Amino acid sequence: MGPMHDRIRIRPFDERDTEAVVALWQACALVRPWNDPRKDIERKLLVGREMFLVAVDGDQLIGTVMAGYEGHRGWINYLAVGEDRRRQGLGARLMAEAERLLASAGCPKINLQIREENREVVAFYRSIGYEPDRVVSLGKRLVEDGG
Repeated sequence: MGPMHDRIRIRPFDERDTEAVVALWQACALVRPWNDPRKDIERKLLVGREMFLVAVDGDQLIGTVMAGYEGHRGWINYLAVGEDRRRQGLGARLMAEAERLLASAGCPKINLQIREENREVVAFYRSIGYEPDRVVSLGKRLVEDGG
């Protein structure tokens, strides 16, 4: 790895990261009116907080991934890399660490959801070994965050 990779550290999320994480998610267009990112962070901190990771370069937050495991499948949410840090392997590094944590918890398979129009992200996940599942994703809101 080159010098840029040597400076970047992946570590568990800390509450002091909250505003930088929300700003990154907003910049990456991951935030939707019906998902309050601060509430999503609060909820994650109650369940498997050790699987909420951030990438930092010095004191600059440059990436995130939120993984979870409920005993049957692992899930990935909020994989984000700052626009100026993309195409340098950071997304793959974050995913590798999330996969390592999930595997160490005994997770046999990882699922994730991507908005249909986000072809670039589909291509990224395919490049690191993910394939489309032949399933229909359904959802039901139990709590309205807004919008």
